[in-house]
Amino acid sequence: MINREGEIVCVTGGSGFIGSWVVHLLLRSGYTVHATVKSLEDEGETKHLEAMDGAESHLRLFQMDLLQYDSIVAAVRGAAGVIHVASPCFVHQVHDPQRELLDPAVKGTINVLTAAKELGVRRVVVTSSISAMIPSSNWLADLVENENCWTDEEYCKQKGLWYPLSKILAEKAAWEFAEEKGLDIVVVNPGTALGPIIPPALNASMQMILGLLQGCTEEYEDVFMGSVHVKDVALAHILVYENTSATGRHLCVEAISHFGDFAAKVAELYPEYNVPRLPKDTQPGLLRTKNASKKLIDLGLEFIPMEQIIKDAVESLKSKGYLS
Repeated sequence: MINREGEIVCVTGGSGFIGSWVVHLLLRSGYTVHATVKSLEDEGETKHLEAMDGAESHLRLFQMDLLQYDSIVAAVRGAAGVIHVASPCFVHQVHDPQRELLDPAVKGTINVLTAAKELGVRRVVVTSSISAMIPSSNWLADLVENENCWTDEEYCKQKGLWYPLSKILAEKAAWEFAEEKGLDIVVVNPGTALGPIIPPALNASMQMILGLLQGCTEEYEDVFMGSVHVKDVALAHILVYENTSATGRHLCVEAISHFGDFAAKVAELYPEYNVPRLPKDTQPGLLRTKNASKKLIDLGLEFIPMEQIIKDAVESLKSKGYLS
């Protein structure tokens, strides 16, 4: 990472699992960070950020609502760059998809980009997801998924896969805005992010591995493309922000693999837990590969391997009291 002493970067969703790591690494590199949280009164949103090295002099917290434009402007004002992580992230128990997922993801992204354009931000990094790449029923069966792959919207609607739908609609809206308004954006598409937990709350991806260790047999066949260390996800965001040569989408996974591969490795590393034995090919048609994230590798990112991702995630769950 480049030392950008004093340069201001706004991180939306700064209190979350990925956002906290982005804030941490930016502070470590000398940036001044405007981090947004849902509530300044909630210590679960603020305390872990305020405890970071460099926070006292280089971190400012802003209360932001993705659907309230003025709150976004306050956070973005003065920033050279924006890393837009904030988006609703839950896969189950969605009662009103439009209100709970689609509007905050799509309208919220447009609000952030509008503020960035109006305030003269140099570059915006948008956190998308592999959920904007798969499931992709129209993808050629003999071709490895890459940055040209887009999720099938109609399939998501039919299956009630509202989170993937929210990610694809938000990302497409971002690209349309960038083209129409001339804003410099770049996108990171992380896989299932796992690793050390900074916030007090447990996010969806860490709940997934916790459930697996507790015997959950859900196969995640529609949304799993591979795991990635949360630190690598944060590094990827900073790399594409700092490197003007980085353009377009950036798949961010340690490798393209099946959920069965992941579950088998968890079972191998932690035989004392009741990890279910899943079929080897949990995603028919998903072609495995080790260097799917070549664009990020070419920028210098050395991905942490699956075994270490799992170990760091499990040890963090233990240290936080979720596992004994």
